[in-house]
Amino acid sequence: MKRLTLPALALLAACGTPQEQCINRNTRDLRIVDRLIDETERNLDRGYALEQVTVYEDYWDYCPQPQIPGAPPAPPRLCLEERAVTETRPKAIDLTEEARKLESLKIKRKELARKAEAVIAQCKAEYPE
Repeated sequence: MKRLTLPALALLAACGTPQEQCINRNTRDLRIVDRLIDETERNLDRGYALEQVTVYEDYWDYCPQPQIPGAPPAPPRLCLEERAVTETRPKAIDLTEEARKLESLKIKRKELARKAEAVIAQCKAEYPE
């Protein structure tokens, strides 16, 4: 599922009008800061953060055996394999530091929003719809 999401988003981004592409290209930092603000607010509401951790699990799978020319095909055998699994785990945070981080992100967002207004106006002038 995740493997299909990124190419699909890239395809959708490529399909936007030139004006939308210009705006998206030039407001990337603002969108990232918005996501960070959202995440930080959720962390403060919960009282802890969530982190993604990759762990490796063992599982049994059938592995092919080498084939000997002229001999009957060898049946597959069981072998131990490993697969990566991503887990979400709670993580303790310093709530005071998280609140400071949120205030800092909000200040940065205002700055980026002011800059984005000019860029959006420029994109609209350059690529009218």
